[in-house]
Amino acid sequence: MGCSFLLSGRLPSVIVAASTSSIPGEPLADIFDRLVDLEYTNTELVISKRSAILPSQIAERYEAIVQLRRTSRRIVPVAIFFDVESPPDDPSDPKYLEYVEQFTHACQLAKNCNIAVITIHGALPESSFNGEIDRLQKLVKIGVYHGVVVGVATEAGRSMDTPENAVSLCKLVKGLGITLDPSHYVYGLSKPKDYKSLLPYVCHVRLRDTTQEQFQSRVGQGSVDFGRLVDLLKNEDYRRTLCVDLAPLPDTDPMAELRKMRLLLESSL
Repeated sequence: MGCSFLLSGRLPSVIVAASTSSIPGEPLADIFDRLVDLEYTNTELVISKRSAILPSQIAERYEAIVQLRRTSRRIVPVAIFFDVESPPDDPSDPKYLEYVEQFTHACQLAKNCNIAVITIHGALPESSFNGEIDRLQKLVKIGVYHGVVVGVATEAGRSMDTPENAVSLCKLVKGLGITLDPSHYVYGLSKPKDYKSLLPYVCHVRLRDTTQEQFQSRVGQGSVDFGRLVDLLKNEDYRRTLCVDLAPLPDTDPMAELRKMRLLLESSL
C-alpha cells in the first residue's frame, strides 16, 4: 500500500453510499429517509453553504446531528465532504482562521459519528505550491488528532488536477489521502487520464457517470467503466466507500437515477 494510514478505519469490504447533496433542498432527516427508501444503507454528509449542514452551523447543530446519526439506524454516515473553499494559508486572515475552525468542528463531528474520512477541496491555481503543502499539513494534523483521514478531491483546476500532482502531494504531506473523482479525469479531455498511479493513496471515491462532453450523464450512458474501477481498487485492497454523487438532471427522475447507480455499483462488487 502507498500509505499505511489506509489501514486505519477500513471496512470488511467495499460499500456503496450516497451523498446527501444528491437530494438538495431538504432537511437532513428527510434526506436520510429518502435514501433509505432507495435502499441505501450508508451516506456521505456534505457540509457546504448549499447543503443541509451549513459550515457556520456545525457547532450549534453538533448535538442534533450526532443524535440523528445514533437514532437513524437504517442508514449510517460513513464520510464527510467539507465542501468549503479555503482562503490562502495566512494565519493573519480572519477568513482562513474561520475556515480552519469550521474544518476542526467537522473533524469533531466525524469523530463522534464514527466517521473515518473527510474530503476537502484542493487549492486553486493562485495558491502557491508551498502554501498548499503548508495548508494540507495543518489540516492533516487536525484530522489525525481527531482520528480522521483527510482526503483531497481530484478536481480539475485544483492542486490534484493530474494524477502526478496528486501523488506528489501525498508523498510530501505525510498521512494525506486522495478522494478519487474519476469524472474530472474524463470530462472536457480529448483522452481520459490514467489514474492508476494514485490508487494506493485513495481513501474515498465519489462517482457519477460522465462523458467527455457532459460532466454528469444519465446512468449507463457515460464512459466511466465502474467494473474496471472496482477491480483496480480491489487490487489495492481498498475497503472503504464508493459514494454516489448525482445532481438532478433536466427531464430525468433523480430518484430513479440514484437507484440505478446503486444497483450498478453493487453489481460490480
